[in-house]
Amino acid sequence: MKWITRKRPKIDRIACPWLIKRFIDADAEIIYVAEQDVIRKARELGAIPFDVPHVEFTHYQDKCTFDYFIEKYKLEDEALTTLSLIVRGADTDAHHLAPQASGLWAISAGLAYNYKDDDELLEIGLTIYDALYSWAKHLKHVKHTQNTTDSLFLDVYHKYLKHQKEQGKKTPSWAKELKEIIQDQIDININVSLKDVSEELNVNPAYISREFAKHFDNLSFGDYIRKLRIEKAISLIESTDYKLSEIAFLTGFSDQSHFTRIFKKIYDVSPAQYKKALKSKIHPKGKISSK
Repeated sequence: MKWITRKRPKIDRIACPWLIKRFIDADAEIIYVAEQDVIRKARELGAIPFDVPHVEFTHYQDKCTFDYFIEKYKLEDEALTTLSLIVRGADTDAHHLAPQASGLWAISAGLAYNYKDDDELLEIGLTIYDALYSWAKHLKHVKHTQNTTDSLFLDVYHKYLKHQKEQGKKTPSWAKELKEIIQDQIDININVSLKDVSEELNVNPAYISREFAKHFDNLSFGDYIRKLRIEKAISLIESTDYKLSEIAFLTGFSDQSHFTRIFKKIYDVSPAQYKKALKSKIHPKGKISSK
């Protein structure tokens, strides 16, 4: 089959040819022409136009052409579903859909800037999408750096469930969904906010913010996360030789100053004082008051 679209591709017009060649027709011919010539050339060459207005293979509502190819050819592949969010986010500037979307846009724009020959650009783009697909298929759950702040959200949920079980309290329906949301966000390595959670739960963020303290140690969403970060920091101080600046980074604080301020607010001493007490072989918990 022959497929034709606008020249100077960046996202959809590279992603769709990759999808065609890898899942629909390995021998497909991709043709790039000036936008005003796409329909005329499609008729002359017997090619199928895509990613242009008023044709079948194009954008529909908030979805891009890549989405339509997947739906049209019933490509049921979890990795493609993951990839479709990244492509859609990059192609429509909806970078909130996937954390990889802004990166894909940056790489695609850079490639288009560096390579002026569309066929050469396509060949390089195919390699990029092969790599993205392999990541989505086999490596999505692999983290480059362990002990990142994202993992703390899972700790929040499990500690909450344990607490609720011990207290025999009924778990609210919105909290039951929280585990899946948190795990999904961790899996794609994205920072979760109260807004993100509320949108997925379809529960007003003001309500979650108000009710959160009742189920999480009488702390706000932000305070509870900060508390867990400090607990994680203490674990790293006690079990590793990381610098305090490195621990601040690994536990999600904006900088060491922010880390020190929050640590001192909770433990009445600075992280440096806590670390010094450990080196002096004085058990910190015997010297440091905890609020």
